[in-house]
Amino acid sequence: MPSRQEAVGGVKLRTLPVQVAAQLIRRIVAGRIEDGRAPSELDIAQEFGVSRVVARETLKILASLDVVDIAQGRRVTVRPQAEWDYLSPQLIEWLPQDHVDGLLRELHQVRELLEPELAAMAAVAITDETLHRLRAALDRMASLESDSDAYLEVDHEFHMEICRAADNRILDRIMYSARWLGAASRRVTNQSNLPAATADHAEIYQALANRDPDAARAAMRDHVRGQAPLLARTASREPQRNGAPD
Repeated sequence: MPSRQEAVGGVKLRTLPVQVAAQLIRRIVAGRIEDGRAPSELDIAQEFGVSRVVARETLKILASLDVVDIAQGRRVTVRPQAEWDYLSPQLIEWLPQDHVDGLLRELHQVRELLEPELAAMAAVAITDETLHRLRAALDRMASLESDSDAYLEVDHEFHMEICRAADNRILDRIMYSARWLGAASRRVTNQSNLPAATADHAEIYQALANRDPDAARAAMRDHVRGQAPLLARTASREPQRNGAPD
């Protein structure tokens, strides 16, 4: 059993309930939970040598991620994996890499559905102030092509500016909620050709500056679709953790 607090990268500390929850999720994913019955408070306390308070907090974490249901009477059952909260960065960190790779490909399908239409909506409603911020972001991208981590941050903000410019609060929250998966996805795609990515963003920007929804839709669609082959290769790569925060 790990120590009560575990340093992550020399900076972050994990509480004991978080450590136990992470182990249980990995066990569930590996199919080592029989008949869909998760450990009870007492089971957790006895197996991991922790207090009932820690065991209770562990189950609360699992329930908050939609991993388990805690029925009246304290019976704990595992929910179907399709119903887990895959927008949680905490859950993403605990999943095996092959599961994360699959989620990134599913996220890419969502981006293909949403982002071209968001760009078209933004082209109609975009303000000069937003265009100024997008131009500044584009210039920063061009200067950061040798620094993929810094590029990632500006890339994400560029897309979120477009999302906000579309002026749809529900779509904005959907995109924001998926930000950690989006960051993990861009870490994969940004390992390739950053100058080409900057050129893609320049085409999107120009379509928005022209306030041309059809051109903005097409430019965004080409950009997102162009990343699909890079994500498809992740299954054959060495495992890489995505760095999502606790």
